[in-house]
Amino acid sequence: MADKLAHLGYAIGVYKKLVPAIIIIISLLSSSSIMSVVAWGSSLEGSRVGIQTTPPLPVLPLPSYSQLKWQQREIIMFLHFGVNTYTDSEWGTGQEDPNIFNPTGFNANQWAATAEASGISLMILTAKHHDGFCLWPSKYTEHSVKSSLAWRGGAGDVVKDFVAAATSRGIDAGLYLSPWDRNDKRYGRDLDYNEYYLAQLQELLTQYGGGMREIWFDGAKGANATNMTYYFDDWFGMVKALQSSINVFSDAGPDVRWVGNENGFAGSTCWATINRTSLSIGNTSNLQYLNAGDPRGTDYIPAECDVSIRSGWFWHKSESPKKLTELLNIYYLSVGRNCVLLLNVPPNKTGLISPADVRTLMQFRSAIDTIFSFNLAAGCLVRASSQRGHNFGPENVLDGDHLWTYWAPASSKDIDEEGINNNGGGGGGKDQDRLRRVVNPSRRRPRNDWIEIRASTDDRLIRFNVVRIQEAVGLGQRIKRHRVYVDGKLVAKGTTVGYKRLHRISSRMVQGSVVRIRVLDSRDLPLISSIGLHFDPFWAAARPKNQSLHTHDP
Repeated sequence: MADKLAHLGYAIGVYKKLVPAIIIIISLLSSSSIMSVVAWGSSLEGSRVGIQTTPPLPVLPLPSYSQLKWQQREIIMFLHFGVNTYTDSEWGTGQEDPNIFNPTGFNANQWAATAEASGISLMILTAKHHDGFCLWPSKYTEHSVKSSLAWRGGAGDVVKDFVAAATSRGIDAGLYLSPWDRNDKRYGRDLDYNEYYLAQLQELLTQYGGGMREIWFDGAKGANATNMTYYFDDWFGMVKALQSSINVFSDAGPDVRWVGNENGFAGSTCWATINRTSLSIGNTSNLQYLNAGDPRGTDYIPAECDVSIRSGWFWHKSESPKKLTELLNIYYLSVGRNCVLLLNVPPNKTGLISPADVRTLMQFRSAIDTIFSFNLAAGCLVRASSQRGHNFGPENVLDGDHLWTYWAPASSKDIDEEGINNNGGGGGGKDQDRLRRVVNPSRRRPRNDWIEIRASTDDRLIRFNVVRIQEAVGLGQRIKRHRVYVDGKLVAKGTTVGYKRLHRISSRMVQGSVVRIRVLDSRDLPLISSIGLHFDPFWAAARPKNQSLHTHDP
């Protein structure tokens, strides 16, 4: 009996990440039995590891499902088309003869095919511009295509063909209905005109399918225009009643806001959050506020950057499309600053997108794919200052999900009570000690969270000139200030990140073995969903006259 008792032992499994230590007392067992118990303990760890750490609380306000889908589009298309196309003007007078509208080669399928080939998933058509001419046969005015007898004998319907063509290619449709109407006699009589406008909204949103994804309102009108009060709240209510999943665009949202200029640029700081109560449609005194957003904003209304592929919004024979380098710059300053780019591509007099514009769009899409189709960080090692739990590790930033998987650092409470190692941190040694000091809430010092990409081998260097950072914005926009280092040297710095932040390295090229992103300030825990290191050959080819080490974002 004493010999058997001598074999009495115990197995202690200290499990990684979430699994606590399990102590098993084994009585009167042989050594082979002990090994069996240890194996059982290992299988128990595998079952227990499925118990995941809960996600951190969201930081309000949050985007809606429709807003998240809109943000992921990145580039959408505007189509300015109407009587202005035939008068070589931007703002019509409202007195144009409807018969001048005669797109003899009109083919909405060509528009949709161009959008599809350009990787665009949403097209927005000017159903009515300021001249009041309607591209559908409205029951409430004669100033529409039904009076364009030269085109299809007055039986044409641009909106109908547009929606059908988009739908056939899996592209979503949207509409712009100008509030300012220079033709209708009711304009200036508040009640009469608002009833007219609501009637046309109802026409468009009921007769052309229930799949509209964005509707555009603005406050544009001439300095000498008749005074008019628009019942925007009634309009927005009608839109949501008819199509609840639609995003409503205006200077003040409620779903998407104007960025404050028509150059396609967002601010270097650009929050999706803003206070709607501080906005009013048509008010040009708050353009900077629209451009930057507000970290204390109570409404989630991301910005849309509108710009035309040509100088004008409507087609003009004398104009040519922008050069590729200019379009790429716009992309970096819109999509790369937490916005969606609304690129206007105006059809010509025949009713087609001009060949030069089609070629430019194809070049633009090809360039974007060339730059971003391959992530140079793929296959690299990922390390972080800390992590919340095994399911929020730094490896999530390379998994291809840009929204719902993410790296989350440990909270201050977790670090102080359990230590870095128990939260899966890979910082090690001095980094752990420094982080523990920085995040100690009793010291009231800012956090200093970081995540880094390391070359997979010591002799490998990562060569790139674009850094991509994306937040898990489904849980709120958080990051206020960040920096990027390569082998300890600062190469880029900025403020907000949001859905996507793109940094072009101002020296045009950098290489190194360790790329570290430090979050210097954020609203609660920063949640980074994706990181990319990319090579932009177009940026690399544009050698600067005076190279500097880092970008000039604040």
